[in-house]
Amino acid sequence: MKAEIISIGTEITTGSILNTNTKYLSTKLLENGIEVSYHTSVEDNADMIKEVFKIALKRVDLIITTGGLGPTDDDLTKEIIAETLGLKLIKDKEMEDNIKNMFNSLNRPMPTNNKKQALVPEGGRFIANEIGTAPGVYISKDNKKIIMLPGPPKEMKIMFEKYVRPIIMQDFFIITKSINTIGIGESALEMEIKDIILNEKDITIATYAKEGEVEVKIIAKGQSKDFIEERLNKVIEKVENKVGTYIYGFDNTTIEETVFKLLKEKGYKVGFCESCTGGLISSRFIRIPGASEVLDRTIVTYSNKSKIEELGVKKETLEQYGAVSKETALEMAEGLLKKGDLDLVLSTTGIAGPAGGSEEKPVGLVYIGIATKTKNKVLKCNFNGDRESIQNRTTTRSFAEIRNLLLN
Repeated sequence: MKAEIISIGTEITTGSILNTNTKYLSTKLLENGIEVSYHTSVEDNADMIKEVFKIALKRVDLIITTGGLGPTDDDLTKEIIAETLGLKLIKDKEMEDNIKNMFNSLNRPMPTNNKKQALVPEGGRFIANEIGTAPGVYISKDNKKIIMLPGPPKEMKIMFEKYVRPIIMQDFFIITKSINTIGIGESALEMEIKDIILNEKDITIATYAKEGEVEVKIIAKGQSKDFIEERLNKVIEKVENKVGTYIYGFDNTTIEETVFKLLKEKGYKVGFCESCTGGLISSRFIRIPGASEVLDRTIVTYSNKSKIEELGVKKETLEQYGAVSKETALEMAEGLLKKGDLDLVLSTTGIAGPAGGSEEKPVGLVYIGIATKTKNKVLKCNFNGDRESIQNRTTTRSFAEIRNLLLN
């Protein structure tokens, strides 16, 4: 099934608002195995709307429109689509009463022009809007599915999740799995599994690079749930055989959740001392329910003074090697390890930018230190990107290094 998303509204074509609806719908449709072939944006103009709708009818099976379902004169979506399909608009008394009740609950009279929102194309049906006055519309005609949704993102998302997804999925089953990898780039990963991608004609396999990670999304669809589950599991097994050492989880499990489970299994207590990441590692970790079972303490030592006072980093180390060095990263981790009953401590120190870099120590240079009761390790990294990206990549890599240590 191929789809087109038509975004209707002059505020979109003029750039007055950011069109987040298209991104959301494209992502959700792909998760359900539906290929979005076209994105179209059109202003509130009857002739233009009719033109783009006619084009969409010729080239896709599913058309989803957003916007143009309001009560004003420039809200034309429903009227133009009904006219193009040769369908009459029929008044729905129940929907009109629903809209009236919504206004009554706000102690406001319903404006006359809101009555047009209770009109539905002949043979179509309404899609409930639980938080707005503009209901959506679903039409199935000539093997085409047409879904009209309101423009406000909050309304549209609720309607899609609750009502639209079941409509578009009623003819077949779709199962989506994600394989989460770390320690390998997207291009290298794709080359490793390229033969699987090429051989599995009826299964969608795609790679998506994130900051420090790569997700492999696998989508299988068909009329037999058991059959597609069996095929999907076989593909996952093939991918595991190829790149199993880089896989840390499935279905978008985070790397920090994986680390948490490993720490819990071993009964370890962990601590973090952060400089360039400024508490980001700790923040991501404590989002996990039950993090207190393994997390003992965290500290942000941003200045040299704090590194000396809180972690016992030697003044001579900072003077000779600098705050961004393997020596400082190691002394940070060892210093926190001595302060509590900890089994593992991770430290970070680096240059996140955009300023502060030099030829010897460029922006993106980060040292990650790990200290345990039996071994110590410092990893030198050079990350690309802006300040936020460097901090995110450092955080993800830090969790990956803890995982590697715990597994080995």
